[in-house]
This record gives sequence, structure tokens and C-alpha cells, in this order.
Amino acid sequence: MNSQQSLDLLPTVGVAESAADGSSLWWKIQALADISDQLFVKKLSRNDTSWADDAGKHQAGFYVPHHIRTAGFFPTLVADNPDKPHIFRANCDVLWPQTGETTHSNIRHYSNKGSEAHFTRLPKPLFQSLTPASLLLTGRFKHQTAGCHYWIVVLDSASEEAELLETVFDLRSDFHYRLFDATCFADAAQLQKDEKQELIDRLQHAIRTGSIETILREYGIPEPADIATEARESWLQARGLDSLDPWSLPNPGDAIMAISRDVEFSLYRRYELRRRAAELLAIVANGNDLVTTIVHRFADIDRVFLSASQQRKTRAGRSFEYHIANCFAAGRIRFVEQAVTGGRRPDFVMPDLKTLRDRKRNSLDALVLAAKTTLRERWKQVSSERLNCEVFLATVDDRVAINSIREMADAGIQLVVPESLKSSDEAYYREQDNVLSFREFFDTHIRQLRPFLVAS
Repeated sequence: MNSQQSLDLLPTVGVAESAADGSSLWWKIQALADISDQLFVKKLSRNDTSWADDAGKHQAGFYVPHHIRTAGFFPTLVADNPDKPHIFRANCDVLWPQTGETTHSNIRHYSNKGSEAHFTRLPKPLFQSLTPASLLLTGRFKHQTAGCHYWIVVLDSASEEAELLETVFDLRSDFHYRLFDATCFADAAQLQKDEKQELIDRLQHAIRTGSIETILREYGIPEPADIATEARESWLQARGLDSLDPWSLPNPGDAIMAISRDVEFSLYRRYELRRRAAELLAIVANGNDLVTTIVHRFADIDRVFLSASQQRKTRAGRSFEYHIANCFAAGRIRFVEQAVTGGRRPDFVMPDLKTLRDRKRNSLDALVLAAKTTLRERWKQVSSERLNCEVFLATVDDRVAINSIREMADAGIQLVVPESLKSSDEAYYREQDNVLSFREFFDTHIRQLRPFLVAS
């Protein structure tokens, strides 16, 4: 069966024909979820994808965790070869919406090698050159479609579709894999729809009563520090804790990541939607003709979107810094923020700028810690900040490629990451000597090597 024939069998008009549209994959996913009864989402590990980039790898396929293999989502595996009773297998005919092809795939479990099974015979190009921590989404059709019982898409973690999937299923920073009822896909969208409908009703009422200016004053976006405080207090309260004391928390990096990437981001999205929708409505509501108003006031509309984009980026970076600073303060660690030195402004200098500038002292007397939620090429800004001391770079980015990590090592930069990312199979941090966890950073590089940084 060729690609177009497979896609034409999908019972949603326009799914196949929208291939040229950049958003077509998401529409295909929605259409496929509607005719599926269960979904399996997995964050891809290095072993799930390395075979596609390394021709020497024997295993060609992704791992199916034991819990998923025995949960009834996939067919029951059987040992059908008397000569090899340790090999259990099942056939899975799969539709791949991104290429339109179908494959006669297999799930194989070598019972003498462990509990996991491998999903084999799949399109290699979909698994090549993926950003770390990409996502795999598998659906089980309610009824056989295109000769298949399953469909699979692979979403690069840097893609818009991956972000949408994380939003719909509220995938947290510690997510690895899970089975979802397919109705959850629609239910999540419905929940967002209900919340948006409440906002729509408020804004429509404001137009009818001429109170849009009142709504604008009510729907302000709190200052980044205030949202960070709200998120941190919410996280602490849920766990019965008083502070982000790094000496009391077993995994302080995971705590910082959960607050900044999960709790705070969720809060910010609600504030942002209300504010930006009200701003746009204030621009277009007073015009007699919507088209004319949009054309004449396009510059004002553009400024709203530009402001939203800039504020979103600034908030993410400052959020991470706020929580690190709060962690330092709770642990009575001596530091200064954003100290200007030599035309540079390191995020954190320990213990202070005077000690950093005194080059006669031992290099262990001071350190610099930069903080960046996402790295890409931005880590290169840090290398120029090296000032006769050790330089550390904290991040919660699980998508950093191995080449970038090694380049940072060559530049004398030590990465500091949450504890779960340091040990993760999805990220590339585990075996890198220049990557340490927040726990290791606090215990070794502060308490052990620089005890004077901790106030008595």
C-alpha cells in the first residue's frame, strides 16, 4: 500500500490533503486520536533512537517497557518457535502518518535478557537526528484502519507538535511514559475549551457594558518575581515544606525544575491568555468594521504579539534564576546576583564580586554560576565570562546534544542539571564528566570545597 492510499483511508476530510500545511501533523494526530481507544506516550531514550544514527547498532527499534507490554495495549506476546522458547513475539501492523506508509512491525521480548521488549521494523528516517527527549505517540485504532491496528508518530522535542502534546496531556518535567484513554485527548481539549469559554463570556460582557478598560486593569500579568513566588509557595504547600533549603531537600534540582517548568509555567499561561485576549479585544472592539479596524490598527496588534513573545522569553529565564536564588538564600549560601564585572553580568557570583576580582587568591575562593533554562548555542555566552575561577552553568534543558556537552567541557564549563536529568536515559548527561547534579554541586563544590560560602 502506498503512502497516499494509507492516508486516504483516514476518516477525516482534508487530513491527507493538508500535507503542505505546517500544522497538518497535529490535525492528523487529532483525527487519529478520535478513532482510537487508547494512546501510549513515551519520552524516547538514547537506546530508543541511537540505532537509527549508528549503522553498527544491532538493535533497530524502540523499547517497550514491561508495564506497557503487559497492560493489554499491545497484542499478547507468544513463544511460537519451539527451537527458541525464550523469544516471545507479536505482530503489529502500523500506520505511520508522517510518511503515509504501513509496516508489518514486531514486538520481540528476549526473556533471557531482561523485562523490556523491542518494537522493530519501523521507518528509520523518523528516528534519525532527533533532539534528545523527543516523544513517541502510539494509538490503537478502535477498528482496523488502512489494514492496521496501530498508528505511530515521532515528535522531535524541539517541534511545535511536541509542545502541544505536552500541553494537552500536561506532561510534567519528570514524565517518562504512560498509557492514556484516547478520550483524555478530547477531554483535555474540552477542559481548555471550558476555561476559554469562561474568558469569552467575561470579555463579551465587557464589550456589551463598555467595561473593557476595567477588564484590562483586572487582567494584568503579575511581575515575574510574584508569579515565581506564587508557584514556589504552591509547590511547598503541597508537600508540607517551609522552604527550598538545599540541605534538607534530597533533590533540590528536581524541585527547582518542577516549580519553574511545571507549576509556574501553568500559572503564567493562564495570566497571559487573559491579558493578551483583552488587549486585542480593546484594539478591535471599537471599530465599526472588523476588517478595516485590523488593517488600520495592524501595528498595534503586532505590538501585542511582540510584547507577548518578549515577555514569555524573559519570564522563563528570570523564573529559573529566582528559584535558584531562593534556594541559595534558604541554604544560607553567600552570593550576589547580576554583579557587573569587566562588562559582563554573571547570574551568580559566590561569595561576592570583591573575592572574584582578587586574582591573588586561590581559584577555589570564588565561583561563577550562570543559569539558562534552554541552551542551544547560548551557552557560548558563558565561556567568555570565565574569570580566574570555576564556571558552572545550570540548566533544566533535557534536549542538549552530546556534541554541545563536549564543547562545553573543552571550554571549561561544568553543567549543573536536576538530579533526574543527570541519571536520565532520555538526556545525554549521565556519563559526562563535566555534568553534575544540583545535589553534587551543593555537596561537593559548596559544602566540601568551599565551606566558607555557607553562613553559620
